[in-house]
Amino acid sequence: MKIKYTGIILAVLIITFIVPFSIISCKQVALETTTTAAQTTAVTTVETTATTSVETTSATSTTTASTETETTPTQVQQQIIYTNTQYGFNFSLPLSWEGYKIILSKWEGSPTDPQGDVIVGPTISIRHPRWTSANPRQDIPIMVLALAQWDSVQQIKFHIGAAAILPSELGRNIRYVFALPARYNYVFPTGWEEVEKILEGNPIKAF
Repeated sequence: MKIKYTGIILAVLIITFIVPFSIISCKQVALETTTTAAQTTAVTTVETTATTSVETTSATSTTTASTETETTPTQVQQQIIYTNTQYGFNFSLPLSWEGYKIILSKWEGSPTDPQGDVIVGPTISIRHPRWTSANPRQDIPIMVLALAQWDSVQQIKFHIGAAAILPSELGRNIRYVFALPARYNYVFPTGWEEVEKILEGNPIKAF
């Protein structure tokens, strides 16, 4: 009888302590497995998003660089460059001016001092290829002044032309100033709007 009761007591102890412990262990394993799976999914999503962003940025940069490379040669081809090595300047013209002519003349500066002498200098006019005596077009006149002459004109020691307006500077190098005569287009001949547009683009580069 004692042996029978002892077996019953052992069975009760096993059911009371061992079985619940096993159940708790199984729940912990299941919980750890679920948490690990969730963490893995989150990391994968972040990496995928980051990779996509970098690829998009890289593609955009490549497209921009390619566009700039393709545009630059086109811009160069749309210009004709007149070079004057005697005075040291380049002048950019649109393709419509291909076949232009160079007309040489002189400008004169009258002294404000009655005892002073007249000063002179060259004017280089770029003439449109479609210019004719029957239908003259607007020239692009470029006055060339030595630096000392330019300073004297700015100090109103001389007047160039009948207008009291000073010529405007287009560019300069270490020896000369290149200037646009005042009111050069006062009669508004054919093509004066195109010349105005050319001059607005700062076409002269001195060297």
